[in-house]
Amino acid sequence: MRVSKTAVIAAASSLALLTGCGAADMTKQASPFANAQGAKTVTLSVQSWVGAQANVAVAQYILEHELGYRVDTVQVDEVPAWDALSQGRVDALLEDWGHPEQEKRYVDDKKTIARGGELGVTGHIGWFVPTYLAKKHPDITHWKNLDKYADLFRTPESGDKGQLMDGSPSYVTNDKALVKNLKLDYQVVFAGSEAAQITQIRQFAKEKKPFLTYWYSPQWLFEKVPMTEVKLPPYKEGCDADPEKVACAYPHTPLEKYLNADFAKNGGKAAAFLKKFKWTTEDQNQVSLMIADKKMAPEEAAKKWVDSHESTWKKWLS
Repeated sequence: MRVSKTAVIAAASSLALLTGCGAADMTKQASPFANAQGAKTVTLSVQSWVGAQANVAVAQYILEHELGYRVDTVQVDEVPAWDALSQGRVDALLEDWGHPEQEKRYVDDKKTIARGGELGVTGHIGWFVPTYLAKKHPDITHWKNLDKYADLFRTPESGDKGQLMDGSPSYVTNDKALVKNLKLDYQVVFAGSEAAQITQIRQFAKEKKPFLTYWYSPQWLFEKVPMTEVKLPPYKEGCDADPEKVACAYPHTPLEKYLNADFAKNGGKAAAFLKKFKWTTEDQNQVSLMIADKKMAPEEAAKKWVDSHESTWKKWLS
């Protein structure tokens, strides 16, 4: 979703039913039980997009029902989540889309955060158009042809330029730099959250209207609104090193888990379990779809997945 993607923080014993992706940093409201010595409690950072919520829902369910922990969750934007994790206000972050500056500062230099291993899901951000539009105009799926179709994407928010729809301003996105450096006649317009962006996409699709959007996989919405990626200049290692000069596509990023260093060392069965927690894109999408589209409570969706995938999660406890 974020190559580095991307809330009001909520500390609760169960996940809030959210599908949005960003807001204010209020990490100091994190659970007072985080990193408490000897307490059988785990505090998980939950990003506001639904894939991250699916991870936490399943991890929380197993921690509570199989290992006997109390689990608190804290919703926080991506970069502030690293600060909270370093300071022990949360114990674990289960889905990071790549934040090299924070990784160097906290993992390599300060050593206050430990790597928790791969989640098992590969993330990718890109620009997408609805497949019904790509079929009508096949050449629209190459960035060099986007200006030719800019008029199709005009909205009141984008003025006399084509609209490139982004989600939350809290996501780390290269889109403004890409539009500028590729000299495209487009305006980046933020929907405000993942939920708002999904609402707009579904409305456009219902009316078969053109749209160009920043989007990411894995994401359950692809099953409801088929979209085709626009080819940007190929990604090469380091091409996105300078945020102001980015003129290349987003990479494919194996999503990583991170743990507070003290928790990683002294967190017992909970830390061991979270290090082993690893599932597939299909697994994540199944739970995400139940939460976001079928409107199931996260705990209910997690239970349904856990009940039908015992052979998968049992390995995480061994």
